[in-house]
Amino acid sequence: MFEDFITDRVDVGETELFVRYGGSGTPTLLLHGHPRTHATWHRVAPLLAAHHTVICPDLRGYGRSGKPPTTPDHAPYSKRAMAGDMLVLMRALGHDRFAVAGHDRGSYVAHRLAVDHPQAVTRLAVMDGIPIGEALARTDAKFAAAWWHWFFLGQTDKPAERVINADPDAWYRATAEQMGEEAYEDYLRAIHDPRTVHAMCEDYRAGLGVDRAADDADRAAGRRVTCPTLFLWAAKDDMEDLYGDPLQVWRSWADDVCGHPIDAGHHIAEEAPDELAAALLAFLRAP
Repeated sequence: MFEDFITDRVDVGETELFVRYGGSGTPTLLLHGHPRTHATWHRVAPLLAAHHTVICPDLRGYGRSGKPPTTPDHAPYSKRAMAGDMLVLMRALGHDRFAVAGHDRGSYVAHRLAVDHPQAVTRLAVMDGIPIGEALARTDAKFAAAWWHWFFLGQTDKPAERVINADPDAWYRATAEQMGEEAYEDYLRAIHDPRTVHAMCEDYRAGLGVDRAADDADRAAGRRVTCPTLFLWAAKDDMEDLYGDPLQVWRSWADDVCGHPIDAGHHIAEEAPDELAAALLAFLRAP
């Protein structure tokens, strides 16, 4: 897994990130979702690395990255804090300007990075996620039934950690066949660490509070993504059921949007790596 990639730990100020990077060419940052780690990209990253320098970190709180102390407002696990980590990481690796691609929770970090640091982000690719503020504003019975875990993980009165830590394998039901043996081992190590489970819940708590407030403030101020934006979604997931044409949703947040579905379930990088890599490569080399 990640043959010829460098494995490193990088101090980004508030915490330390575990990261793998390799390849050559223009830099591209890949951000995983919940409950995955950087290893979700292990089938895609080598295909991109033939043309680009590819950087795959564990987000703060996830995998083998640091887990900063929590606060009552959950801001240490905000997408703004995570995006700040990525800016420091990329600069530490010598990249002042770079493309970023994010899946699931990583898509929210990528979006925040593009809005907060437009001078750094050359291209934005997002997969299976619309902005948190938009998703919560549109929440109805259909969304609540399908994505109830947002609200279960996000509440604090009866912490979800106790339920998850009682049987992580029953709660998170990935398989080695789906992920690949080494990626699955990395995932198992993460979900069996109570500190990681707590941090992942904090990610969702931040999502319902400070992250939504940040998106709402952007919309009120007219702040948008100004770089070219690619949105890809899993055809076997529920993006279209929930939002109709998700490209139209993204066009209300970004100036230059293109995209299409990919014939896969939610974890696109694991289920359709060749198609995903081809779509990303075409987007990254577009004029």
